[in-house]
Amino acid sequence: MLAEQGPYRGCPAVFKFNQFDGISMDLTTPALLFPAISLLLLAFTNRFLVTAQLIRQLHSKYETSAKDVVLRQISNLRKRIVLMRWMQVMGVSAFILCSLSMFLIFIEFQFIAKVVFGISLFLLVMALLFSLYEIAISTQAIEIEIEDLEHALGLTK
Repeated sequence: MLAEQGPYRGCPAVFKFNQFDGISMDLTTPALLFPAISLLLLAFTNRFLVTAQLIRQLHSKYETSAKDVVLRQISNLRKRIVLMRWMQVMGVSAFILCSLSMFLIFIEFQFIAKVVFGISLFLLVMALLFSLYEIAISTQAIEIEIEDLEHALGLTK
């Protein structure tokens, strides 16, 4: 059973929630996220490329000598790669849903557009939280490198 009139035109009757009635949304609302999401995706891709370069450097370091440091870095790098994958998936999904929200506004399905836009905002926040966690893990990797330098210079006890 579909709603025949009002802001819920074309929506299943189960979606008749009044909590979104006071929120106005036009095409510019989701369009505001486009630059932010694009910059985030660029930053996430840059992190991935830097991590891939680090893995290549560790591989050559492993072949020459410092096996202990490389082994300590491997689990750290695996976690970071998984987190970066999820950051990118959530960022791209947020971008797609934001675009879909704009299309839904264009064809005047306001309620569904608001729900889709809300989901895109949620995914964007989740991508940022995963990014924050990945930053914490990357600082652990730097600490491992500092410990190795201190050990090589004889600064550790």
